[in-house]
Amino acid sequence: MERLPALIGRYPRLAALLFGLLAATGFPPLGLWPLALLGMAGLFHLAAGAQSVRRAALLGWLFGVAHFTLANNWIATAFTYQAEMPQWLGWIAVPLLALYLAVYPALAAAAVRWLGKGTASGLPLALLAAGAWTVSEWLRSWVFTGYAWDPFGLALLGPFDRPGLAALLPWLGTYALSGLAVLLGVGLWHLLASRRWLAGGAALVLMTVGMYLPAPQQRDGTLAYTLIQPDIRQEELDDPTKFEEQFQRIARLTARADPRERRLVLWPESGVPDYLRDGYPQRYYDRMTAGGDPKFARFRIGRTIGPNSLLLTGAVDLEIRDGRAAGARNAVTALDSSGRIVGGYDKAHLVPYGEYLALRWLLEPLGATRLVAGTIDFWPGPGPRTLDLGAYGRAGIQICYEIVFSGQVADRANRPDYLFNPSNDGWFGSWGPPQHLAQARMRAIEEGLPVLRSTTTGISAVIDAQGVVRQHIPMHRAEKIEGVIPPAAAPTLFSRLGNALPLAWAFLALAASVFASSVAMRRRSR
Repeated sequence: MERLPALIGRYPRLAALLFGLLAATGFPPLGLWPLALLGMAGLFHLAAGAQSVRRAALLGWLFGVAHFTLANNWIATAFTYQAEMPQWLGWIAVPLLALYLAVYPALAAAAVRWLGKGTASGLPLALLAAGAWTVSEWLRSWVFTGYAWDPFGLALLGPFDRPGLAALLPWLGTYALSGLAVLLGVGLWHLLASRRWLAGGAALVLMTVGMYLPAPQQRDGTLAYTLIQPDIRQEELDDPTKFEEQFQRIARLTARADPRERRLVLWPESGVPDYLRDGYPQRYYDRMTAGGDPKFARFRIGRTIGPNSLLLTGAVDLEIRDGRAAGARNAVTALDSSGRIVGGYDKAHLVPYGEYLALRWLLEPLGATRLVAGTIDFWPGPGPRTLDLGAYGRAGIQICYEIVFSGQVADRANRPDYLFNPSNDGWFGSWGPPQHLAQARMRAIEEGLPVLRSTTTGISAVIDAQGVVRQHIPMHRAEKIEGVIPPAAAPTLFSRLGNALPLAWAFLALAASVFASSVAMRRRSR
């Protein structure tokens, strides 16, 4: 192992915390990717030189606590919109979540110390760290329903008009891109610590060039769209006295000059305060803005979008049991200009403690509630589905948080033409929305599909299949975007193989590390 600076070697726990903070600066809105790479490299150099596997795990855990506390600070904002829980609880919830998420960097650090036997350095260490981190991030994406937010590869995503090194996603997948970021960081650290300044500088220049290479030439599609961001703030979203004004705001933005052109209209999650489906007890309709009549609610929506238009909108559906609502569905409903429902999708990957209260039997008596208004839990849908909308294309739907789950956003047996990602980011603070948008860009690249995001407060955007943001609406503006949906690319390798692909890369990196270590040992023994 290259000799660590004396201060880092003397205070490894403090250094692990500092490296965790540095690694989180690579995520939006900061985007300080060189610091992020060095922070991650610092973790694995600490882990490789730790006195034991247990000590390496501790250092990885401390790294993770700092890393996820900074990256997820936006979660605390959600508590400012909860009347039943104090706001200060949010600033406790963030580090508490980090205490759990830090288990995964701890596993990666322990694996590096165990497999590297405390002697790994240089290329063998870089490959070993890349493989271990890839596997740990994949585990984080599904264990206990998964928390896939902010994969480290996000640091390699370029600015809005170019994909950066994330252009490799079709051949790597998100978790292997994270492994590549780790490999680059550890390799750069090795060159600089070895005082190979020319090689280190050249490597940094090449990475920078890769981050800012222009995207391939853009192509245009044929289906017109109107995408709405109504700027409905979180504090007014569930206020019944404002429902009608909210609807009128969306209706004004939806209006168009030429009703003869076929177009797709996109409204956000929480875009319709009314229940749109028939068959509920009347008391549930009485809160509606459309006179308590779901048929009239659908009719006036159809009239709002006008002839030759089809709407995809966020809505809430109820599950009625014995005359009462036993559960709810966070849904997208497709309506034509006559107000007829022509399709729908139910959110499958729900947010624990946001849309349902996990361990309700234990936590509800203690005063815990969901972060989304209401007392009944949302129920999950069956998973990725493609809605065949005829002349309006084949739509894949991912509601809000679902878009962050790599390999789980498109029906592989029925590939869509585009992904629609309605969201309510109004409770995500200032850090959450740019991170959410960035992860939607990563899904576009790895799946080779355009992504259209309509949000209540921003950031709404149209993203092409190369991850380029064609148009966007900044936060806290009531605006619309109009254009034609970018075309899909050919199915990518990742779209065919899913997360088997990054796991294969992880195995290859680990095997290459063993081979490189054996070569290095033979050279030293001569």
